[in-house]
Amino acid sequence: MSAPTAPKSPQRERSFPSIEFTDAEAGAKEFPSSKSRKYNYYQPAKKRATVYEDVTVDVQPDPERHLTQGWIYGFGNGPGGYPQEWTAAKSSNWHAFLDPNEEWEQTIFRNNSAVVHQVNLCLQNAKRARVYDGWNPSWLKFIERNLGAWMHAESGMGLHVFTSIQRSAPTNMINNAVAVSAAHKLRFAQDLALFNLDLAEAEEAFDGSAHKEVWQSAPEWQPTREAVERLTAIGDWAKLLFCTNIVFEQLVGSLFRTELIMQVAARNGDYITPTIVGTGEYDYDRDLNYTRALFLMLSRDEQYGAQNRALFGEWLSEWVPRCLDAARGLQPIWSQPADKSVTFATSLDAATEKFRDVLKAIEVDIPEELNR
Repeated sequence: MSAPTAPKSPQRERSFPSIEFTDAEAGAKEFPSSKSRKYNYYQPAKKRATVYEDVTVDVQPDPERHLTQGWIYGFGNGPGGYPQEWTAAKSSNWHAFLDPNEEWEQTIFRNNSAVVHQVNLCLQNAKRARVYDGWNPSWLKFIERNLGAWMHAESGMGLHVFTSIQRSAPTNMINNAVAVSAAHKLRFAQDLALFNLDLAEAEEAFDGSAHKEVWQSAPEWQPTREAVERLTAIGDWAKLLFCTNIVFEQLVGSLFRTELIMQVAARNGDYITPTIVGTGEYDYDRDLNYTRALFLMLSRDEQYGAQNRALFGEWLSEWVPRCLDAARGLQPIWSQPADKSVTFATSLDAATEKFRDVLKAIEVDIPEELNR
């Protein structure tokens, strides 16, 4: 006899609330280009938006463009976000600036990786071929003191100038470009430090710590050191960028790197230093490219152009004499290499002529100090 089966319980009916569309849900509203997967909240510089524009434009918020409720965050003792009052320069539209180099995250890593590979390969080949053994003692001493001292200038600008600026500008396009300058300077300072270590290991006569005393005490370097330290005290971010990339780098940085090191190194049997220093000059050339574009935009601003050009003139009147003093303070080091193929006067003339070209490019009057 089979066991009695349990009675089946009745099937329970489950009810779900029916979905009712109210047109308030995301994506419900249809409008021109609502089905497009392309960004269209800004006007690209060319017919089609570039990757740089897509990942950079309007990433940094701004109440004047898309934040209808004002800044969504602020400082406890000051204004919110990125106040335009952080610089005396004025712009009708800060967002009009686009980096001509189109630097974004991928390009930063790609470019710096290529430079690091080049420097490492150069240093490895130098050690393998024992090329430092062929340098004359005066050139070895010149590199020990002066290139080592310049390492401090590059580090100071990277850590305390450009890193400071990149938080202050009112758009992501400006801050992103300046952040790349910080990366360039810090990497170049590191390259010079590694070069210094390699020389200290390879040559007993090379004092790898001499650069500290030179930077801190050598009379010829003190005006340059003072200029770098005064740069770090500037609170206006646009003035800091202008005085660094337009004035100091032209009259002191390029004077030392291009008009001295790059000109005399090979004549003293050194083909390694120009390779390393050349990467720093390449970096600065890119950084100067976006700097010219930014200050030309401000000089040509329909509403504030005349005011900005007058402001730039004030900055030049303060910083051109200071940087010329720093440049002239370095004059004694031109006599230190065994082969003195260029004179200080020739180098300074070349640097000031390039400086004039930069000022013409951003449509700023040439300061009288350059003609003295």
